[in-house]
Amino acid sequence: MGLVGYAPYQVILLLHVLCALRAAFRLMEDNDCIVRFQQYLRIRTDHPNPDYDSAISFLSAVAQDFGLPYRKLVFIPNKPILLVTIEGQEPSLPSIFLSSHMDVVPALLDHWKFDPFAGHIDENGKIYGRGTQDMKSIGMQYLEAASRLKRMNVPLKRSIHICFVPDEEVGSTEGMGKFVETEEFRLLNVGLCLDEGVASEDDIYRIYYAERSLWWLKVIASGNSGHASTFVDDTAAEKLYYVTSKFLQMREEEKAKLLNDHCLTVGDVISANLTILSGGLHHNVVPAELAAYFDIRVPLTANFNALRCKFEQWLAEAGTNIRFEFIHKEENTTVSPNSTNNLWWRTIANVFEQLEFKYRSEVFLGGTDARYLRSKGYDAYGFSPIICTPMLLHDHNEYIECNTYLKGINTYVHLISSLANACCQIRKYLAEKYPEYETCRVAAPNRLLLISGECSSLEDIWKPCVRA
Repeated sequence: MGLVGYAPYQVILLLHVLCALRAAFRLMEDNDCIVRFQQYLRIRTDHPNPDYDSAISFLSAVAQDFGLPYRKLVFIPNKPILLVTIEGQEPSLPSIFLSSHMDVVPALLDHWKFDPFAGHIDENGKIYGRGTQDMKSIGMQYLEAASRLKRMNVPLKRSIHICFVPDEEVGSTEGMGKFVETEEFRLLNVGLCLDEGVASEDDIYRIYYAERSLWWLKVIASGNSGHASTFVDDTAAEKLYYVTSKFLQMREEEKAKLLNDHCLTVGDVISANLTILSGGLHHNVVPAELAAYFDIRVPLTANFNALRCKFEQWLAEAGTNIRFEFIHKEENTTVSPNSTNNLWWRTIANVFEQLEFKYRSEVFLGGTDARYLRSKGYDAYGFSPIICTPMLLHDHNEYIECNTYLKGINTYVHLISSLANACCQIRKYLAEKYPEYETCRVAAPNRLLLISGECSSLEDIWKPCVRA
């Protein structure tokens, strides 16, 4: 009977009650989201001994509670992968692949305000913990967003795959690097990948369409040994000092480039950091061998061969019996489109504009699993829904605010649903503009670039159909 027969004050009272109930339900839902996130943060997936089994068990339980199908994949012993899938209404369409790594870097307890593996929330609503930014927050936001889409019965044309992988923080060769080479991955029919970005200190979201190449190298210097009270000639320390100084000088030069050109971002210059020094036997013994480890990130514009030759020249200048070896080396030259001519980028941009988000595209400063997908020809973008927050990945006191985390879930609800239905919006446009389009699409679907999600414009979509 609706509200007919109720006095005005009764209607107002009823509306107040309904609003209060809705607010209470939302508060409970938000609290549950935060609790689940805290539980994930408490699982010790830090290197060198990440507890992947516990992480997989927890994430599987969450997926099961949400009614999301999942399966565990193991290609390398003790390196499990969890794949959560929402099948789309048209599973033959290229899917949306949401990538998240389970592992985190170590944390030095003495430098943290709170236990980095407790998921502590302070009086200002900041959640502290290793992985709050890199990237346990994003993995849980994927699941929470997928759960909401399922509860709201939002139709999704494309299938969604949420993937939790190991070993991103140690190069990914036994994580995503292995997974993309498998038949299981090929069968996912991936059209687009979303991966991590970093927190933005201002109010502008960054979307990363490419990333610098990761070079981890070890410089080993050998020399004469002897008593530390004498002036031993030709020591390992002298040689290593020379080369280390060259790397640090390059670091200062690249830093100056960044500071003096406001058009540049960190992703546009070479970064070099000394991360480990090792060697020596005793306080009073001149070591026969010393080693220095460097983390170097090389931008797309760099000449890889010339840079390596520069390093070799430094070693030659330092003397004999000094060498370097690459622990990890890649040469990333692939980029994902970052213009509105691309279906995926256009869809992402439209979502951000609808949500009134400020955003810009950049080259990622570090390395992510997205590079493995780009190397295989897939479009992949890095994004973290974290703004107005210091970038604290790998730093002490890493945190994310509760409100920022919850807002990120809502952002992914919009992103995932729009990307999963992106081609359908274009189909509707073409069907209205070209009456013969639908017949052609059914007759020759593989000739349509929109089916693969690689269309550059509406005309590019239609031309293959005309040729067919």
